[in-house]
Amino acid sequence: MHIDSNIAHKINITAKDTEGTVRQIQEVIGGKIEERWGEYILTVNNLNAHGTIRFITFDWGVNLLEYDIIFHKEYVLVMDASEYNPIHFAYCLSGSCGHRFGYQKDIHTLEQFQSVIITSRDGGYNYGYFPKEEKLEINVIQISRKKYLKKRLNNVSQLNEKLYKVFIDEDHENAFAYFGTFNLKLADKIDALRKIKQKGMIRILQIEGMIYQILSMHIQQHDRAMKEEVLSTSLLKRELKLIRNLAKRIIKDVAKDYSLDQLSEETGLPQAKLQEGFKLLYARTVTEYIRHVRLEAARDLIRTTEMNISEIVYSIGFSSRSYFSKIFKEKYDISPNDFKSRTELPVDEVEVVS
Repeated sequence: MHIDSNIAHKINITAKDTEGTVRQIQEVIGGKIEERWGEYILTVNNLNAHGTIRFITFDWGVNLLEYDIIFHKEYVLVMDASEYNPIHFAYCLSGSCGHRFGYQKDIHTLEQFQSVIITSRDGGYNYGYFPKEEKLEINVIQISRKKYLKKRLNNVSQLNEKLYKVFIDEDHENAFAYFGTFNLKLADKIDALRKIKQKGMIRILQIEGMIYQILSMHIQQHDRAMKEEVLSTSLLKRELKLIRNLAKRIIKDVAKDYSLDQLSEETGLPQAKLQEGFKLLYARTVTEYIRHVRLEAARDLIRTTEMNISEIVYSIGFSSRSYFSKIFKEKYDISPNDFKSRTELPVDEVEVVS
């Protein structure tokens, strides 16, 4: 982390919640906060920064805080943990940032694609470091332990021992920091969260549901690490990014005739590394992944278009309708024709249960 803490501009955070935190950031960097359906967005476009910071507060003790911003100066957030000290589940989708506890000298870097869990002890300080002129897309899920444990029926005792102690440490007696390996499944999930298009109450409900999934993925990765089940890989971060981008391109053009030879040549990666990467990121071989996204596309086309089954089969890159029907039923436990019939059922024929 190349930040000179002596010249970085300080933003002192003494707020008691996420909203107060963002408003204190606003006092220093400027911008305007707008709210709709409980979603607050700070928009900044000046000499200090360009971009947005958004936050949503849920009544079960969880807050979403997202940065999509470029700072034009180096900033350090000096956060008083005696006022507000949630558990931070952080992830940098783009760029990187830094963190240290008040009692530490060294700054620890939150790398791009890395799962990080941090909380300070009561009376301590968290220092968050943001570089200048670097595109930052940072997702932070904050859990206020007392409120969370009172509101939710979750059995936190099922967490591994280390993380369980963090959740039940309501008096915030201990600091905790976990810097995990990079996790591109989290990148895909957070990217999907950022692209939710719906508005109003449906939007907030979808965001809340996605937060559950992201939070569980952070916890699962920590659990695997504590059990030493983290999958080892010979792949570099650059190579994993190539594979993730390839997977996205396949989704956008499912009908293309893909081959391992062609994909290997296109990415510059050996076939063995392609297979290793897809198994690591998507728990599927390359062929299984292509078949999976084609079936997902077919299901959506059956549900949302007037195309017949044969037209759909050829539009997604299959040449055999019988093969398509076979693997569709294996995946969804219903034939394509039956699925289409159900989606076309008139409203007045749907059985209403009183």
